[in-house]
Amino acid sequence: MAANLGGQPIFILKEGSQRTRGRDAQSGNIAAAKAVAGAVRTTLGPKGMDKMLVDTIGDVVITNDGVTILKEMDIEHPAAKMMVEVAKTQDDEVGDGTTSAVVIAGELLKRAEDLLEQDVHPTVIAHGYRLAADKAQLIIKDIAIDIKPTDIEMLKKIADTAMTGKGAEAAKDKLNELVVKAITMVADDDGTVDTDFVKVEKKVGGTIEDSELIEGVVIDKERVHPGMPKKVENAKILLLNAPVEFKKTEVDAEISITSPDQLQMFLDEEEKMIKGMVDKIIKSGANMLVCQKGIDDIAQHYLAKAKVLAVRRVKKSDLEKLARATGASVISSIDAIDAAELGKAGLVEEKKVGGEDMIFVTECDNPKACTLIVRGGTEHVVDELDRALEDALRVVSVAVEDKKFVAGGGAPEVELSLRLREFAATQEGRAQLAIEAFAAALEIIPRTLAENAGLDPIDMLVELRSEHENGNKTFGLNVFEGKAVDMLKAGVIEPMRVKTQAIASAAEAAVMILRIDDVIAASKMGGGGMPSPEEMGGMGGMGGMGGMPGMM
Repeated sequence: MAANLGGQPIFILKEGSQRTRGRDAQSGNIAAAKAVAGAVRTTLGPKGMDKMLVDTIGDVVITNDGVTILKEMDIEHPAAKMMVEVAKTQDDEVGDGTTSAVVIAGELLKRAEDLLEQDVHPTVIAHGYRLAADKAQLIIKDIAIDIKPTDIEMLKKIADTAMTGKGAEAAKDKLNELVVKAITMVADDDGTVDTDFVKVEKKVGGTIEDSELIEGVVIDKERVHPGMPKKVENAKILLLNAPVEFKKTEVDAEISITSPDQLQMFLDEEEKMIKGMVDKIIKSGANMLVCQKGIDDIAQHYLAKAKVLAVRRVKKSDLEKLARATGASVISSIDAIDAAELGKAGLVEEKKVGGEDMIFVTECDNPKACTLIVRGGTEHVVDELDRALEDALRVVSVAVEDKKFVAGGGAPEVELSLRLREFAATQEGRAQLAIEAFAAALEIIPRTLAENAGLDPIDMLVELRSEHENGNKTFGLNVFEGKAVDMLKAGVIEPMRVKTQAIASAAEAAVMILRIDDVIAASKMGGGGMPSPEEMGGMGGMGGMGGMPGMM
């Protein structure tokens, strides 16, 4: 980038910087965003395929989950990174619909490209897209259907839709039941659901059918001492956030010991201190100790003698779940132990799961925390199951919170597309073109569903459109039979927030990428005191917007 003054070029940017501007910048960014959308597009829907991602150290991830694919892919291009953010936002907000959000964003940009070629200004397109996105939100709210948190059958169908097309199909009836049960168990009275209280424990071994829901908490640890009981009934549980060990002094103190007797006295004193600690624990009436820090060997011995089941180095998140399930408080000092702060559980036992010992805390009164144990034949199966379950859990919790759902199978998108075209006709000027482009872009969802199932996308779209024009708002694509059917009857439904969030974040990302008309990329070797590319033996600066490796 240089300015000419009397034939003398003046350099403003560091050498090695790359600048792309105007149409080139836009088409570069749009191409990158479309490539990202293309990468996940084939995973959409019940007939979507999976991706196998291998990282630099050879770890393999096999998944159908949009956000996982994009996180695992090492994406370089700045515009492409924005598409990954769309998926992440969708994942954080709703948990499902990540692929849809990215695919819609990609299609919005593709349609915008056609408009740019017709010399429609990017800000006009952006304005039209914003209008369309706002209108779309209103239309979705209009077509959404109410659901009650007690409507278990409907919630199961929502879980089913989220898991369809992921590796969990084989046992999805069983899993749907577990998911809905888990969410209704941890839901608070005011309707909020924190899915953090549903703990998912993965264990390789057994089959998917062996997965189970434990009404309570499972800790992936074993007893600290073999002399401790394996089973405690009517457990009084002490949650401790302090070590049961000899306290070392904070200050550096030197103790000089001159005779063996003194050493013995010192050791006896240490043991006495630890025994004092254990006595305090036993005095509180606790017969199970869950400690976040360490437990000294001598303490283990005394605890085992008193028949207290103790576990050490338990994660803080597990302590919180235990507190919620058993009604205990987490205590931070041994001196502050109070019998009133102990939790209760009907049964605590150590059991082997998949060859490893785990502690099951069950039979709690109204546990507001639970554990899903996921089983599967291989590690990859279990990991993918875990991802499918996470999605289903989040989606069901969103449905319970918002109490609204829409049909799936591309039905809302076709309806939106129809209504937005009507809306476009009421607008003036070129924004009308952008709104029409937005309407057309939404049809990418049913079109992709059809393509992934090996059906003719145009035939399917025509059939869907005619159903919607006749007022059948919930008709979507049945990919197994290859025809338009009522998705409500078929039980393919999704929470409303999946759609509202996907369209909102896709539109925002598309508008943001569209408005960029100048990309200035610094040279890789920038920064003070760095050798110039020439000194580096002509390594050259950064290859501008060098394509995304492994993406194209």
